Amino acid sequence: MALREIVTVGDEVLRKKAREVNRFDDKLCILLDDMAETMKYEGRGIGLAAPQVGILRRVFVVDVGDEHGLIEFINPEILSVEGEVLSEEGCLSVPGRSGCVKRPERLKVRALNRKGETFELEAEGILAVCVCHENDHLDGVLFIDKVVEQEEKD
Repeated sequence: MALREIVTVGDEVLRKKAREVNRFDDKLCILLDDMAETMKYEGRGIGLAAPQVGILRRVFVVDVGDEHGLIEFINPEILSVEGEVLSEEGCLSVPGRSGCVKRPERLKVRALNRKGETFELEAEGILAVCVCHENDHLDGVLFIDKVVEQEEKD
């Protein structure tokens, strides 16, 4: 595993739509492993999408520190959402900024794992927020595009 460089706001790759994954090979596994290591190494990161490391593929990893542990999402599709919550968010690609964003309180998502097997997950709370945040990255959307209230961090 290796650390990947995190792309920051201003880099055009963050604004592009990622392409679907069609190959489930060693290269994909290396990317997933590297993303998980990079997310954890960079501090309090709880999610990281492939565009954030310069790879335009529909892949992200999430670990919010709950019973689910690390979850890898490939070609995710949000199937349903319920409720609404105002969540304070930050982003490894937008250092020094945070803001409140309206997100679904609960959701159901379908994705593939690294073996190409389909799974579905019902998420709520911080996990639902994180899935939405990372899924937005796959479409070139940043949390700062949706922020209701914003703060500058020192």
